[in-house]
Amino acid sequence: MGVIARLKDDIASIYHRDPAANGTIEILFNYPGMQAIWIHRVSNKLWVRNWRLSARCLSTFSRWLTGVEIHPGATIGDRFFIDHGMGVVIGETAQIGNDCTLYHGVTLGGTTWQAGKRHPTLGNNVVIGAGAKILGPITMNDGARVGSNSVVVKDVPADTTVVGIPGRVVATPSAQSKETSQRRTEMAKKYGFDAYAVSPDNPDPVANAIGQMLDHMHLMDSKVQEVCQAVQNMGGSVCTEKLPELDVEDFCEAELAAAQKRQKSLDEFDPII
Repeated sequence: MGVIARLKDDIASIYHRDPAANGTIEILFNYPGMQAIWIHRVSNKLWVRNWRLSARCLSTFSRWLTGVEIHPGATIGDRFFIDHGMGVVIGETAQIGNDCTLYHGVTLGGTTWQAGKRHPTLGNNVVIGAGAKILGPITMNDGARVGSNSVVVKDVPADTTVVGIPGRVVATPSAQSKETSQRRTEMAKKYGFDAYAVSPDNPDPVANAIGQMLDHMHLMDSKVQEVCQAVQNMGGSVCTEKLPELDVEDFCEAELAAAQKRQKSLDEFDPII
């Protein structure tokens, strides 16, 4: 993958994972996590070519500039996102897969002074909360999640959530929950909005309500499809046309009009009355 393509990939991943992102220029100049990753990619090339001093000097400059310390020997995959960034430390033998997310204060550290593999390995789609410490040559398998301020010293199975000191598994996905999450994600995409936080185990009551609405919409779609199929089998002619696509622009315009109306009401309010 070329430099420009990889840069666009990183920017797109930040848009997807951070609702506070407002523009490409803002991301390039005001996201220290992204800046640290790109400086690391240069220092890592120097490290691999055995220009060790230059690589370490560049990584030290990156730490001073961004507050993120990444050893030049660390291996990092595509679309890696460090949110906020300050205080993140990634050791020399750490390996990070694709689409991983780290928040501020995370440490991928070692537990021994012996040479060799002594830092964690992260699979794909791993999320580590703020202040968490992942210590030793352990493996965080694909989809693993670590709660904030947890200390993890053992391997974490795929798609599980770990919290506490020491870290312990608190959520193991079942086949039913995986199926529910996938179905909700597909329904969300169909109706034109981001499927962020619609998983069945999310503690947010608003997200749970949205998830239940998606389940209801999926059931209604299935029932209508079954009725149409039955009528067609009986010789009828219904449901032959494709349903029109939902135009989310109408919803956006309605929300904007409502916001302007609320602002106008606030502007006209006289606190003296």
